[in-house]
Amino acid sequence: MTAAAYTPTFYARRNLPADATFTTWPDIEPWFNALTARAINSARDLEEWLLDAGELFAAVNQEGVERYIAMTCQTDDPDRESAHLAWVRDIEPKLKPLQDAIRTRYLESPYRALLSREVYFVYDRAQANRAALYRAANIARETELAELEQQYQKIIGAMTVTFRGEERTPSQMAPLLEETDRATREEAWRLVSSRRLRDRDALDALFDNMATLRGAVAREADCANFVDYQYRSLGRFEYGVHDVAKFRDAIEQVVVPAARRFQERRRTLLKVDTLRPWDLDVDVHGRAPLRPFTDVDKLAAGAESIFDGVDPELGRQFAYMRKRGLLDLANRKGKAPGGYQTTLEDDRMPFIFMNAVGLDGDVRTLLHEGGHAFHALAARDRPLAAYREAPIEFCEVASMTMELLGARNLEAFYGPDDVERSYRELLEGIVLILPWIATVDAFQHWIYTHPAHSRDERAAAWTALLDRFGGIVDWTGLEDAKANSWHRQLHIFLYPFYYIEYGIAQLGALQIWRRALTDRPGAVAAYKRALALGGTKTLPELFDAADISFDFSAAAVAPLIETILQELEA
Repeated sequence: MTAAAYTPTFYARRNLPADATFTTWPDIEPWFNALTARAINSARDLEEWLLDAGELFAAVNQEGVERYIAMTCQTDDPDRESAHLAWVRDIEPKLKPLQDAIRTRYLESPYRALLSREVYFVYDRAQANRAALYRAANIARETELAELEQQYQKIIGAMTVTFRGEERTPSQMAPLLEETDRATREEAWRLVSSRRLRDRDALDALFDNMATLRGAVAREADCANFVDYQYRSLGRFEYGVHDVAKFRDAIEQVVVPAARRFQERRRTLLKVDTLRPWDLDVDVHGRAPLRPFTDVDKLAAGAESIFDGVDPELGRQFAYMRKRGLLDLANRKGKAPGGYQTTLEDDRMPFIFMNAVGLDGDVRTLLHEGGHAFHALAARDRPLAAYREAPIEFCEVASMTMELLGARNLEAFYGPDDVERSYRELLEGIVLILPWIATVDAFQHWIYTHPAHSRDERAAAWTALLDRFGGIVDWTGLEDAKANSWHRQLHIFLYPFYYIEYGIAQLGALQIWRRALTDRPGAVAAYKRALALGGTKTLPELFDAADISFDFSAAAVAPLIETILQELEA
């Protein structure tokens, strides 16, 4: 019997008319004014008012999200760029004071104290934190930052190279780094690296402006520096700068030696004197590259079968997303870099964006973003809009766990031997990515605690961190490329300090995976149970709901790395 298709609950608007649109400021402003003016005469009134406020925020935010999606899907389309920038320049600056007025109305309500602490603690804490950081004087700076971020997307999206007579994007060059012919790999790597270096002055200038503006935002909010500001802005209530520094130390002590052993093994098996940047992705046994798909339709169909193997409900949810056109997977010229999942908040539906070019890593990227999408769907029933979104650190548990749970369900793409090969690459990749996460995080701490640094000092700081956390790669003659390699990490430009979360979440995902090795049904059930909580609980409570520990000390890191090593040996 064929299982019934996923049919999401339709949520009719409770206060807004079904046909109300929010494309212009005259469409938007009256609704905020009416909400601000509404009488609140009881705790029940306040709760109803909060639900209506959440509905309004969701409806307005969806308009902005749709414009952002359209822009990132084609950064060289002037109409899409114009629509996105119009939102950033004309709507968001006017929205922020009204959103603050709503927040202030809630915080100053005499009925706030009568609300259930168990239900509203997380929401209340977040609103108080945002109110403490809000400054009207920062709105213009934040608008300018959003415009600079769009410029970064446009610069990267416009990058192409000509390889043997064919124009390609950097993403489309990536498969060549897996070719067994070393000369081809080197040619491809040097071509892309040279193209990136052509824009280094533009990217450095862009980032100089960003860093200056971010420092000004922090000072306006009475913070010591942007590190302090951003930790608070990201809602890092359960850990601080010192805890993250200790996590980086743990990665250096426990993970870096294992990563270097992997690379030394790679160098030996490749029979090369030194490991060069173009030697990191080729198969060490000289086998042809893993090529799981040739078009994104096959990628999507294969991913659906993987999700179904993890849990049939998840498979049906992904099938619904495919049917509804909630995916844009293929790389192309003009498309913004990277991958993301975002939520169309009014519809309570996820959307996945990525740049697939036919690599094994593309399968993992779709599993990753699929985990985010399932998180959004699991929490879509939460009445309070703010609770449909969890802390970033747990959002990444949702995505990274799905990479691991689906890692051996790859029959849609590979035979048995290549399934095992892909699984090995995933596990080794986790060990190799943790030092990179530490590098990116430490670099950002250095940047914003040395606000007067020069570009040369910044490049030197990055190089020193690569030497501290990096592997045994030989960069001789490629020093410029090494010193500027941070330019390709979009988080540094677009999402400052959003990166250590990947490391924290990876430890959570590894704990679920470790349980799944012997109790897969129990691990999947705990995973789904925690996702359904959305943002209703604190970060440690969400980890606890998934039967895992919120701990990123050296004592927590070591046994998880040991489990990976044991699994690789097996």
